[in-house]
Amino acid sequence: MKEPVRHEHFIRRCIELAATGLGHTAPNPMVGSVIVHNNRIIGEGYHKYYGLPHAEVHALQSVTEKNFLRDSVLYVNLEPCSHMGKTPPCADLIISSGIPQVIIGMIDPNPLVAGIGVKRLKAAGIRTTVGVLEEDCVRLNRRFCTHHQKKRPYIILKWAQTKDGYIDMNREDTYPAKPEWISNPVSKLLVHKWRSEEQAILVGTNTALLDNPRLNVREWPGSSPVRMVIDRTLRLPEHLNLFDGSVKTWIFNERTDKEEGHKRYIRLDFSNDVLNQLMDYLYENEIQSVFVEGGKKLIDSLLSKNLWDEARVITGDKSFRSGISAPDIKSSDPEEHRIIDDRLQIYYNF
Repeated sequence: MKEPVRHEHFIRRCIELAATGLGHTAPNPMVGSVIVHNNRIIGEGYHKYYGLPHAEVHALQSVTEKNFLRDSVLYVNLEPCSHMGKTPPCADLIISSGIPQVIIGMIDPNPLVAGIGVKRLKAAGIRTTVGVLEEDCVRLNRRFCTHHQKKRPYIILKWAQTKDGYIDMNREDTYPAKPEWISNPVSKLLVHKWRSEEQAILVGTNTALLDNPRLNVREWPGSSPVRMVIDRTLRLPEHLNLFDGSVKTWIFNERTDKEEGHKRYIRLDFSNDVLNQLMDYLYENEIQSVFVEGGKKLIDSLLSKNLWDEARVITGDKSFRSGISAPDIKSSDPEEHRIIDDRLQIYYNF
């Protein structure tokens, strides 16, 4: 196996391992690492949970024959950290292990690292290569990269629409009529999985009021995201599921800043650009991804400001004939998937 192909092969394995941490490592990135001796993997690991040891630590600990390390290559999809955080610097651990060569997928965009780890490895005499399957590595950690490069969370829009292009019936006159479910049960299960992968979930006032959603992951293992709602005048009633105290819930409003148990009220200036204020607040609080399940008004606002990175659109096998039209996304060439009789389209705004 030629060297470039070999490097790509093992970095691809790093990416596979790293992806296992999706939904568990934020605000840290997803990282996988393998250690190779004579073209054979002798150790591997990944970052499992925020605050626990990093991928390189697990990989080094998994090597049973430590004397092999001085003739081995360490692969990792993201530059090893060089600063003291929840755990000691991985760059120092690699140097002390005696490994002579390190292959890295991409530079860490976090300014606390951003090339410093590579410099430290090279200064210690370790042969270091950077940029193997770089695009794939960036795509894996697109939430982490967006946070550090754009100073805002990675924003995923999600909605379900009928095959004739509606996301809801006109329910204002029939409140409290329940929402009509558009997609099939398997799609519903998938949405709960998606929720478990993100740090926060956002809806607007009307969605919270009319649908009374729980916005949790009760149908999928994992942690529920922080629930967030925009409620300008605090008109949402306390009996809604959002306020049941089971999950951290943030309420963006124009009246008060306070905390009550699991509820945090955040005051914004609604006479100015609310969405940009919200993005600034989330960035400052290290929320790196937001799953938006709001209604048409909220989604259209994000689309119009180009504040989105991904859109997941589920088209069900139903027709409403009239109602609230689905958002019009100005993007082409989506990924397409079938979920039994539903169609899933995924748009990217990179």
